[in-house]
Amino acid sequence: MKKDIEILEIKDVYVAIVRQWNTEYEFHDWNAFIINDKDVDLEMVLIVSKGSDETRKTPIMRHKLEKLPAKSCAKIEFMPENLLELSNEFLVTFFENNRMFDKKFVFEKNTINENVIAEVPLMTDKGVLGK
Repeated sequence: MKKDIEILEIKDVYVAIVRQWNTEYEFHDWNAFIINDKDVDLEMVLIVSKGSDETRKTPIMRHKLEKLPAKSCAKIEFMPENLLELSNEFLVTFFENNRMFDKKFVFEKNTINENVIAEVPLMTDKGVLGK
């Protein structure tokens, strides 16, 4: 039953939108990553992403990782410049030691830019962490 399912709060797992150099096009790209800063592996990681504002909305994107090892990260998707003008949400669900965890990471519209990038856990590139 639904009341028997305990969904716990996520700690030490992040979604970051990171600015990276694209050597093929010689341009900086923005990419969304999931970061596992825990000492344990995450299993069956499900990520649902979408973007919207008052007049526009993106299709819903779904991503799945069978396993995200401890102290690692994985690219979720490329973020074109026009997508950064929207509010973007990433709903992350995963299992850790047979327990379900769930969190929505939000990037408000126009909050992802070069002026606010900072260090991101486990990565050499800088970016913005979702709230």
